[in-house]
Amino acid sequence: MIRIEHIGIAVKDLARAEETYARLLGTPCYKREHVESEGVLTAFFQVGPNKIELLESTRADGPIAKAIDKRGEGVHHIAFEVADIRAEMTRLAAEGFTLLNAEPKRGADNKLVCFVHPKEANGVLIELTQELRD
Repeated sequence: MIRIEHIGIAVKDLARAEETYARLLGTPCYKREHVESEGVLTAFFQVGPNKIELLESTRADGPIAKAIDKRGEGVHHIAFEVADIRAEMTRLAAEGFTLLNAEPKRGADNKLVCFVHPKEANGVLIELTQELRD
């Protein structure tokens, strides 16, 4: 693991949350992206070396909608940047962690992603991210 890449926050209304976080962080959203495979619309904020990702579900049955129905709005996941996502997935599986993806998939912000089940991380959904290389 290289560093915390971003913190993901599940929101019901992305436009309203963007306004709130722009005021809170003192900086505008630098990128909006629709991730069809996850059924989400995302907005990213950069604060120094750190990023915040706001996530709004685009589907009533999507993972963000389900998370909000279950726990309400708030922190959804912590993402860690890794140098080699497949190697990290192999390492974590060998350590007994349950991966929610058999293979990395394309995520927001030009990343490959894989999620680790929260039951093995003290209730925290962990996202592994690796920059896509062209």
